[in-house]
Amino acid sequence: MDHRLYLISLYDIYGELLTAKQQEYFEDYYFNNLTLSEISENYKVTRTAVHNQLKETEDKLKHYESVLQIKNRNDKIKSYIENIDEEIKRKITDLL
Repeated sequence: MDHRLYLISLYDIYGELLTAKQQEYFEDYYFNNLTLSEISENYKVTRTAVHNQLKETEDKLKHYESVLQIKNRNDKIKSYIENIDEEIKRKITDLL
């Protein structure tokens, strides 16, 4: 999986565990496609500060996944679903 998509999927799961500033920077960078320079201008901070905050956010997201394994478990469930009866597949997919 593309690293960017992997981080976005982790953010979907663990984003609420981040600080408001980390959420804002992450969303600006990954969802709004702003550059580090644009983000730094918007928040009146240095480009390095934005970079460091994004790196810390990525590390936190990866740490949460390494401990909680929610994405990994969801991926396994989805792979199991692909190999079962359509009626059961629909019911389980509705639960997810």
